[in-house]
Amino acid sequence: MRLVLAGGGTGGHVYPGLSVAEALAGEAAGIELLYIGRAGGAEERIVQRAGVAYVGVHAAGLRGKSPPAVARGLGAMGAGLVEAWRALGRFRPRAVFATGGYASAPVGLAARMRGIPLLLYLPDVHPGWAVRLLSGFAARIATTTERSLAHLPRAKTTVTGYPVRAAFFETARPDARQRLGLPPRLPVVLVTGGSSGSRDLNRAVARHLPQFLQAAHIIHSCGPAFEPELRRLAGRVSPELQGKYHLYPYVDDMPAAMAASDLAVTRAGASTLGELPAAGLPAVLAPGPFSDQQRNADYLAERGAAVVLPNDDLDRLYNTVHALLTVDPVRRLGDMRRAMRDLARPDATRDLARLLLEVADGR
Repeated sequence: MRLVLAGGGTGGHVYPGLSVAEALAGEAAGIELLYIGRAGGAEERIVQRAGVAYVGVHAAGLRGKSPPAVARGLGAMGAGLVEAWRALGRFRPRAVFATGGYASAPVGLAARMRGIPLLLYLPDVHPGWAVRLLSGFAARIATTTERSLAHLPRAKTTVTGYPVRAAFFETARPDARQRLGLPPRLPVVLVTGGSSGSRDLNRAVARHLPQFLQAAHIIHSCGPAFEPELRRLAGRVSPELQGKYHLYPYVDDMPAAMAASDLAVTRAGASTLGELPAAGLPAVLAPGPFSDQQRNADYLAERGAAVVLPNDDLDRLYNTVHALLTVDPVRRLGDMRRAMRDLARPDATRDLARLLLEVADGR
């Protein structure tokens, strides 16, 4: 059985497909997978490292763009549609699993043109334009949260939760800290702005780096473009504090980084709805400029699992983190950790894999 995975633009749209790919191996034999994403996109490296065949097509984001940029984006989408149509014709899959993001739009449209059934998955709380576009003709739709049901065709939509790799549930803190060279008991804070990094988050950490390092060990996934500047800055702090700063352009073993940490500081992309609950990791969320991240952050904060810090207030990041680590941390972080774990859906990956097989079998 041949199946196509599609989605991209952000890690939150790539990893659900790879998690389902991992689960499919335990559900059926003889499955051949192809991932179709954006040509030259960050997802290409992630997918190929996972051992899944990859085909790149043209795609571009449209929201928040100037009219000329929108025109160029539509042109890229048109080219990507032709490329995806050809790729599907060569591979001849039984079904397509699209996880949102603008890179999924040309693939989903090409599947429609070829009569290939589509399973559409919404990782965020609120659907973006690509999911809204594809939802009308998808055979089935799955969502992370029940809050999304109001925005999608109810009769064919199922709440599965966000699919994450088993390692997020299974990695133990002692093993994770040992793998990452961290002390067994001192506080650890994970800072990540996603696969490309976040300039604003990086600057907020850099402004108070010595103070952050006096309070905790810092695992900082900064993005490749920002690493040289941050490494130069880290060289100016004392050798003792340098030993507490663990800087990476990109953290490959995110399950271990989350398991090892007491608190995360992160944007609020789709992956936060699955990975943080699976790891039971409390968070300070600084949503990016788009409304989907704000809705994701609000969803976690309303349940007591996270604190939301608006991007314009990132000057308060150190004070916010310091308070969480020092003002009754056992009770407060413990309550947030339990609230976060209550949102976990351990069966989401398996349920999505089975749903994809049902779509491929015409059920």
